[in-house]
Amino acid sequence: MTERKSVIITFKPKDQRRDRHTDKLEIVRKALTRGTRAHFLDATSMAKGGRTSIEDQIVGYDVDHYDAPIVTAQLTQREIQRLQEDDNVAKVEDDGPCHAAGFGPYRHLRLREPGDCPQAEEIPDNIKQVDADQAWGISTGAGIKVAILDTGIDYNHPDLAANYKGGVSYVAGNASPMDDQGHGTHCAGIIAAARNGHGLVGIAPDASLYAVKVLDAQATGRFSWSIAGIDWCTNNGINIINMSLGCEAAPSALELICNYAWSKKGILIVAGAGNQSDGDPVPPWQSNVEYPAKYYRDVIGVSSIDASNKIAPNSARGPEVKLCAPGVDIRSTLLDGKCGIGSGTSVASPHVAGVAALAWKAHEAAGIDNEGVWNLLAHTADNLGRPGRDSLYGYGRVNALAAVSATLPVPIMPKGKCCCEDAA
Repeated sequence: MTERKSVIITFKPKDQRRDRHTDKLEIVRKALTRGTRAHFLDATSMAKGGRTSIEDQIVGYDVDHYDAPIVTAQLTQREIQRLQEDDNVAKVEDDGPCHAAGFGPYRHLRLREPGDCPQAEEIPDNIKQVDADQAWGISTGAGIKVAILDTGIDYNHPDLAANYKGGVSYVAGNASPMDDQGHGTHCAGIIAAARNGHGLVGIAPDASLYAVKVLDAQATGRFSWSIAGIDWCTNNGINIINMSLGCEAAPSALELICNYAWSKKGILIVAGAGNQSDGDPVPPWQSNVEYPAKYYRDVIGVSSIDASNKIAPNSARGPEVKLCAPGVDIRSTLLDGKCGIGSGTSVASPHVAGVAALAWKAHEAAGIDNEGVWNLLAHTADNLGRPGRDSLYGYGRVNALAAVSATLPVPIMPKGKCCCEDAA
């Protein structure tokens, strides 16, 4: 059997194509070897996500937007060459792997110490560290839709069930958004574990949770799955996306769909900056921030701090970091109704997503949008480093109370790379 590999095909916008009257899926099919059958799933449909690949078919996803015309497929080298030579195609890229931030080589950041959740309702110290509990008199994030692009969510967990509103899976061979690893469930609890009289409480305890499963049971995935997941969010009214995942390299199609989601669909995207080995910091003029957090235009990259508000030794850092949040020994929900400990920027990112949900709801009547929420979070953050912004803490630690209490409008805060040195 001829070897096939997964690729991401980005087309030119339709009015810029030589063959503008032919659908992009037909262009792909014309490039296929004679007799090859192809089946493409609509990436925006909840019902069609996560199907198993069939040997005698090419199974891929169709992302159908003017600003992000993307198709993913498994192709032979000859078929790839035909598409690369097609004037309608902007780029054909390898569909690279990604992983939950902190997984990969960083085994010391894995989830640990699973055990029973508190019998009485408990507000963890990290929730208090960002003043979320002080903000609940103004906002609990009710009705704000937060999608967690991760390993899924254990939607039967007693602390999450009330806020879980639906999900989709793009993991090959696994059509259920149920978490079978734990990472996504841990992030979900930080964002929106409910106030229900028992267990842990999250930052935005009435926000709506959506599981968009793009990582498998080993907390690894492919960027095509994340692209399809983001596309689903753009068509299902999601307000905030949390992506506690990444890699050192990514296809440009991922940036394209992130920019589309933010700029055209009004979605706020938050991502963990990534991790490093303890005691091995990068120089201030360098960066080890991973994609998609590295996209300075339309993704909020988040670094990790400890309980003393110092940068975590294993947090990535670089000029793309925009905000920071607690990320050391964070207790949250795990599989099978349990609770446990996690560290890294994987758990820092959902703190920012949760505070964003509180702020969005608090200022919803004023017509705030994702850009407004971004400016609010950056303007009201507690500065922990050099004046303004630096490559360790960004603008600073998110402050929920300050964000929900602020008077609008606030100054426009630049999202581009900072050019300052590390804080001492």
